[in-house]
Amino acid sequence: MQNFNFRPSPAKQPQLTKAAAESIAIEVLTFMAGNPARIDRFLALSGLGRDNLRAAAGEPGFLTSILDYLASDESLLLAFAANTGHAPATIAKARDIMSPPAEMP
Repeated sequence: MQNFNFRPSPAKQPQLTKAAAESIAIEVLTFMAGNPARIDRFLALSGLGRDNLRAAAGEPGFLTSILDYLASDESLLLAFAANTGHAPATIAKARDIMSPPAEMP
């Protein structure tokens, strides 16, 4: 018997929208908030506190910073991916959508 490994080509995979990228970032925040050690580490590194986290969440760039934080911690990224079913590459793509790399002049 032959083993066929069919995988969709990258061109046929659905495009990630900005709204979907924002939704993933909110999932990351929810994932971190569900574990005191995870959210405390994020708060410590970001300079935020529990008292101003909600206000900061409404600021431009906050969701991008959540994705940056996740991408900077491989073990956290893999835990999030395993918990939610999102591929790590999807997280990177969401981050790029939220804040595309600057173009070189």
